[in-house]
Amino acid sequence: MESKTYQKILEIIDKHGAAFAVLLDPDRNSPEELAKSASHAEESGADIIYVGSSMMLTNNFNTAVYAIKQAVSLPVVIFPGDTQMISAHADAILFLCLVSSRNPELLIGQQVKAAPLLKEIQLEPIPTGYILADSGKYNAAHFMSGSLPIPNDKPDLFCAHALAAEYMGMKMVFTDAGSGAHFPVPTDVVSILTDYISIPLCVGGGIRTPQEAEERVKAGADIIVIGTAFEQDSSLNILEFADAIHSQSDHPSISAET
Repeated sequence: MESKTYQKILEIIDKHGAAFAVLLDPDRNSPEELAKSASHAEESGADIIYVGSSMMLTNNFNTAVYAIKQAVSLPVVIFPGDTQMISAHADAILFLCLVSSRNPELLIGQQVKAAPLLKEIQLEPIPTGYILADSGKYNAAHFMSGSLPIPNDKPDLFCAHALAAEYMGMKMVFTDAGSGAHFPVPTDVVSILTDYISIPLCVGGGIRTPQEAEERVKAGADIIVIGTAFEQDSSLNILEFADAIHSQSDHPSISAET
């Protein structure tokens, strides 16, 4: 299967120094509200729309993805909590392997269930090593995955898990403090990780200000994901986040040949 969306993301990173992804939760808003949020994000400088939730309590995932895709020209990428979150209306799906877990269901079980469905609907998978980081609180990602986060004072553990993901053929690493985190992944962990691996690093969870986003881009993050912050505080200016994330012209370029 062609990697059109993944290549487009690499091109965005090359162009702007880092990509800005807005995460929309289809379990918290109606498809109409999500479409409006996606359109506003695009107008304000976002580069990618992620769609996903730790657990779906409604039956509107496919409808929500369709509404979002109709509202924007940006890549719409599913950030799934499980195999319920698959839709042919998206451009791609993060084919997650929770490498920081020791739960076989999230290392291979869910992937085996999802793979035939993705092939049938021709949805582009982006193999992604997913690492849960300490967020200062016990959140939905920890509960639903049955996984412990990696302590933020153990950068060697982050590096070992991220490198294992790279060596297993993953195209990205996503280190995430989770929804509503008390604090984001520390900049020193981001810096050490980006020096250690050669695939793009996506960082999310607990980033609430443009300054926090910019600091992680300066540390080497290739994609910054913001979700809960915009849900909890409607006064936040998405444009300011976009400017902060795109401000690093000296950010190392990632070749589209990756």
